[in-house]
Amino acid sequence: MEERKKKSVKDKKTEKKLAPVKLKLLVTIVNHKKTEFYLDFLQGYQVNMQMVVPGRGTAGTETLRLLGLTDNEKGVIFSVVREDRIEEILNGLQEKFNTVNDGKGVAYVIPMTSAIGVTIYRFLSDNRKE
Repeated sequence: MEERKKKSVKDKKTEKKLAPVKLKLLVTIVNHKKTEFYLDFLQGYQVNMQMVVPGRGTAGTETLRLLGLTDNEKGVIFSVVREDRIEEILNGLQEKFNTVNDGKGVAYVIPMTSAIGVTIYRFLSDNRKE
Protein backbone atom coordinates (compact mmCIF):
# COMPACT_ATOMS: atom_id res chain seq x y z
CA MET A 1 0.00 0.00 0.00
CA GLU A 2 2.78 2.39 0.96
CA GLU A 3 4.57 1.59 -2.31
CA ARG A 4 1.46 2.62 -4.26
CA LYS A 5 1.35 5.97 -2.46
CA LYS A 6 5.00 6.65 -3.28
CA LYS A 7 4.43 5.73 -6.90
CA SER A 8 1.33 7.92 -7.27
CA VAL A 9 3.12 10.89 -5.66
CA LYS A 10 6.01 10.39 -8.08
CA ASP A 11 3.57 10.19 -11.03
CA LYS A 12 1.89 13.44 -9.98
CA LYS A 13 5.25 15.21 -9.81
CA THR A 14 6.08 13.96 -13.30
CA GLU A 15 2.71 15.14 -14.60
CA LYS A 16 3.35 18.63 -13.27
CA LYS A 17 6.70 18.79 -15.06
CA LEU A 18 5.10 17.67 -18.32
CA ALA A 19 2.19 20.10 -18.31
CA PRO A 20 0.84 20.23 -21.84
CA VAL A 21 1.65 23.20 -24.01
CA LYS A 22 -1.48 24.63 -25.57
CA LEU A 23 -1.85 24.33 -29.32
CA LYS A 24 -3.07 26.97 -31.74
CA LEU A 25 -4.24 26.84 -35.34
CA LEU A 26 -2.29 29.35 -37.41
CA VAL A 27 -4.02 30.40 -40.63
CA THR A 28 -1.77 32.05 -43.20
CA ILE A 29 -3.16 33.39 -46.48
CA VAL A 30 -0.60 34.17 -49.19
CA ASN A 31 -0.34 34.46 -52.95
CA HIS A 32 -0.63 31.03 -54.55
CA LYS A 33 2.87 31.34 -56.06
CA LYS A 34 4.41 31.83 -52.60
CA THR A 35 2.63 28.96 -50.83
CA GLU A 36 5.62 26.56 -50.98
CA PHE A 37 7.94 29.29 -49.69
CA TYR A 38 5.77 29.90 -46.63
CA LEU A 39 5.27 26.18 -45.99
CA ASP A 40 9.06 25.77 -45.82
CA PHE A 41 9.38 28.89 -43.67
CA LEU A 42 6.83 27.63 -41.13
CA GLN A 43 8.43 24.17 -41.08
CA GLY A 44 11.51 25.84 -39.60
CA TYR A 45 9.47 26.55 -36.45
CA GLN A 46 8.87 22.87 -35.64
CA VAL A 47 5.43 22.81 -37.23
CA ASN A 48 4.59 19.13 -37.71
CA MET A 49 1.17 19.43 -39.29
CA GLN A 50 0.27 21.74 -42.13
CA MET A 51 -2.49 21.67 -44.70
CA VAL A 52 -2.92 23.87 -47.76
CA VAL A 53 -6.18 24.64 -49.49
CA PRO A 54 -6.63 26.82 -52.56
CA GLY A 55 -8.38 30.13 -52.12
CA ARG A 56 -9.48 33.07 -54.20
CA GLY A 57 -9.35 36.76 -53.32
CA THR A 58 -12.63 38.61 -52.97
CA ALA A 59 -11.87 41.48 -55.34
CA GLY A 60 -13.90 41.46 -58.55
CA THR A 61 -12.33 41.48 -62.00
CA GLU A 62 -13.01 45.19 -62.46
CA THR A 63 -11.19 46.06 -59.22
CA LEU A 64 -8.29 43.79 -60.14
CA ARG A 65 -8.02 45.45 -63.55
CA LEU A 66 -8.04 48.94 -62.01
CA LEU A 67 -5.29 47.94 -59.56
CA GLY A 68 -3.23 46.31 -62.28
CA LEU A 69 -3.49 42.90 -60.66
CA THR A 70 -4.04 39.74 -62.64
CA ASP A 71 -3.82 36.97 -60.07
CA ASN A 72 -6.20 36.67 -57.16
CA GLU A 73 -5.48 32.98 -56.44
CA LYS A 74 -4.36 32.37 -52.86
CA GLY A 75 -2.93 29.56 -50.80
CA VAL A 76 -4.49 29.13 -47.36
CA ILE A 77 -2.09 27.36 -45.00
CA PHE A 78 -3.43 25.78 -41.81
CA SER A 79 -0.64 25.01 -39.33
CA VAL A 80 -0.88 23.51 -35.84
CA VAL A 81 1.68 25.28 -33.66
CA ARG A 82 2.66 25.40 -30.01
CA GLU A 83 1.36 28.42 -28.14
CA ASP A 84 4.85 29.29 -26.89
CA ARG A 85 6.06 29.71 -30.52
CA ILE A 86 3.22 31.95 -31.76
CA GLU A 87 4.82 35.34 -31.13
CA GLU A 88 8.09 34.26 -32.75
CA ILE A 89 6.28 32.83 -35.79
CA LEU A 90 4.05 35.88 -36.26
CA ASN A 91 7.05 38.21 -36.03
CA GLY A 92 8.88 36.10 -38.62
CA LEU A 93 5.86 36.13 -40.92
CA GLN A 94 5.48 39.88 -40.60
CA GLU A 95 9.13 40.33 -41.59
CA LYS A 96 8.64 38.06 -44.63
CA PHE A 97 5.41 39.84 -45.63
CA ASN A 98 7.34 43.14 -45.63
CA THR A 99 10.53 41.98 -47.35
CA VAL A 100 9.72 39.17 -49.82
CA ASN A 101 8.91 40.29 -53.35
CA ASP A 102 5.21 39.58 -53.97
CA GLY A 103 5.13 37.93 -50.53
CA LYS A 104 2.31 39.84 -48.87
CA GLY A 105 -0.13 37.90 -46.77
CA VAL A 106 -2.38 37.68 -43.76
CA ALA A 107 -1.91 35.50 -40.69
CA TYR A 108 -4.08 34.94 -37.64
CA VAL A 109 -4.37 32.44 -34.81
CA ILE A 110 -7.32 30.39 -33.55
CA PRO A 111 -7.14 28.60 -30.17
CA MET A 112 -7.51 24.83 -30.17
CA THR A 113 -9.39 23.50 -27.19
CA SER A 114 -8.64 19.80 -27.47
CA ALA A 115 -6.73 17.03 -29.19
CA ILE A 116 -7.74 13.40 -28.90
CA GLY A 117 -5.03 11.06 -27.72
CA VAL A 118 -1.62 11.51 -26.17
CA THR A 119 0.22 10.35 -29.30
CA ILE A 120 -1.63 12.85 -31.49
CA TYR A 121 -0.94 15.65 -29.02
CA ARG A 122 2.76 14.77 -28.83
CA PHE A 123 3.04 14.78 -32.61
CA LEU A 124 1.23 18.09 -33.01
CA SER A 125 3.21 19.77 -30.24
CA ASP A 126 6.53 18.32 -31.48
CA ASN A 127 6.95 16.56 -28.15
CA ARG A 128 7.86 12.98 -29.06
CA LYS A 129 9.54 12.08 -25.78
CA GLU A 130 8.52 8.72 -24.39
